[in-house]
Amino acid sequence: MTTSPISGTARTFGDNIDTDVIVPGKYLVYDLPEIAKHVMDGVRPGFADEISHGDVIVGGRNFGTGSSREMAPRGLQAAGIAAIVAKSFARIFFRNCINVGLAPVECADADLVQEGQTVSIDLAAGRVTIVDTGQVLDAVALPEEIGEILAAGGMENYLAARLARPTS
Repeated sequence: MTTSPISGTARTFGDNIDTDVIVPGKYLVYDLPEIAKHVMDGVRPGFADEISHGDVIVGGRNFGTGSSREMAPRGLQAAGIAAIVAKSFARIFFRNCINVGLAPVECADADLVQEGQTVSIDLAAGRVTIVDTGQVLDAVALPEEIGEILAAGGMENYLAARLARPTS
């Protein structure tokens, strides 16, 4: 896997965060930079103003439930979020994250991470480290091909690079 560790400040949320609170429907008529200004408004108004580039969202169970809108992970990514660590993900949201190049990390002990702590994520090894305490949490390691898609910046870039390679 060719991805580097991801490190950032944890921004915590609970269980069942759905795509309608990640990107409220009323903002879907705007372009991506405007949508990014309103991510998580449905659950924490003004959250986008708190984000620093490279922050990591930490959620509970069933993160990304609801509609299959790809704008939810795209909006988070455009706002500066580098990865999402959660106890579990809605299946379509998880895949949409990979497709846009936003790392989804399943970690059963995600609730041990507190708001504002620094986390470091090793996708290939399946580890989330709470840098502030040194505590290492087990996560689900991503398959090598998924790591390659994330390293390429998403499925579109990954496929473009694959198709551009000469065949032997």
